[in-house]
Amino acid sequence: MREKMQIEIFDNMAQCTEAEVQRMLPLVSAQRREQALRYKHTFGQFCCLKSWLMLDGLLKTSMKYRQNPDEIPINKHKFIYNEHGKPLLPNGPYFSISHCKSGIAVAVDEQPIGIDIETIRHADRELIERTMNAKEQKRIQTDRDFTRLWTQKEAVGKAIGTGLQSFEQIQTILQNDEWNVQTVENENYIYSIAYGKLHCFGAEV
Repeated sequence: MREKMQIEIFDNMAQCTEAEVQRMLPLVSAQRREQALRYKHTFGQFCCLKSWLMLDGLLKTSMKYRQNPDEIPINKHKFIYNEHGKPLLPNGPYFSISHCKSGIAVAVDEQPIGIDIETIRHADRELIERTMNAKEQKRIQTDRDFTRLWTQKEAVGKAIGTGLQSFEQIQTILQNDEWNVQTVENENYIYSIAYGKLHCFGAEV
């Protein structure tokens, strides 16, 4: 039986401080440190570093790394990227990272997975019509309804490995029957996880 996917959600965004950024900088790989420092603001730096450390923690408990303990520290690895810009770990399990002003979400699995977290957001009528098909538009009565559907679309795009590339794809992406999508709602944010239909869902939050 496959190991269940692992998911971690961080939402104590009061920790997003310059002091915490400085504390985390020595704990990540040189590549990730460089990426974090490209951000001009503390928020971007914090999310970049924190998500890496969350990923590190999940990888250390994954089946692959338990079987190959010499490969555990991801500081030994560098991200590689597919043709669509999706980051991957060489010889590592699949992972997905997302963040918004309300939290950070990280997922690890032995097969492709996508996760997306969003603060409840307002969408005007024009954006709804460009991103939602007719059936979905009828379901949108509140900002929460839009945010829920948007996280589902983003999660599937990440699981596929392409991201969201065009309005036509965005409108139809949830019609892809190869993926299950599970959504979890919080007072301030919503996150969705997309995973293959043969998967037995087992989130650890």
